[in-house]
Amino acid sequence: MADGAPAQSYSTGSLTRGTFSPLDQLRLFERKYDPVTRAIIAALPVDRAWRCLELGAGAGSMSYWLAEQVPEGGVLAADIDVSRLDEGRAANLTVRQADVVSEEFEEGAYDLVLARAVLEHLKDPDALLARAKRWLAPGGWLVVEDFYYLPAEHAATAVGRTLVGGYVRRMQEQGADMGWARHLPAALSRAGLESVGLRLTPAGPGQSVADDELIGLRLRQEGHALVESGTVTADELAEFMDLLGRPEGRDMTTLMVSAWARRPAG
Repeated sequence: MADGAPAQSYSTGSLTRGTFSPLDQLRLFERKYDPVTRAIIAALPVDRAWRCLELGAGAGSMSYWLAEQVPEGGVLAADIDVSRLDEGRAANLTVRQADVVSEEFEEGAYDLVLARAVLEHLKDPDALLARAKRWLAPGGWLVVEDFYYLPAEHAATAVGRTLVGGYVRRMQEQGADMGWARHLPAALSRAGLESVGLRLTPAGPGQSVADDELIGLRLRQEGHALVESGTVTADELAEFMDLLGRPEGRDMTTLMVSAWARRPAG
């Protein structure tokens, strides 16, 4: 995941500018979304000798898993912050500190490129898709996952409409494009990729235990920014938190859009 980036390049992905999300947030994110990402990749014709690149590797769970799938190949885990990545986890794993906005990787070198929760924070995500296509070997696969935020005014509760709306506005102020993921399948086709696939995964209060834990953690760490800015009151924040895990608070606030496509072999 892309964390803590220069404002002119992409958003921080946090309510507080320049603040890094702690490791426990990343671990909860992985617990929620790794099964989806793994299932998508497992359905591809993965070979033991594949060369893989993960952009925005975060805490490394997907890179570590990929290294196990390609024991005769290799995995390059790239992130602007590599402090949470352990290159010693596998002999075929390499870690590189890299800003995806400016970093170039070897052309035609990778059978799989994975980017999860990265492109929505970029000012020009289509430019990265075009570059990622060049990094793919002929016949290689690009898997991209990002979040589409559903309209806050349609939230299931009044406090949800207030809090989610405020959260989205604050994220937009940090430069995140909360609707770009809707364009993802079409963007892959425009980039010249073929065999585009799509899967949607709902997220929000009550969608899973991991959802509630992740939302609760984020709001405990970052909710003060919403209160201090006057976006929500402390009572509204407490009411939203109290609804977590309760059936009457269940909602869908985002969809993770998973899309994958292949570079033509010819």
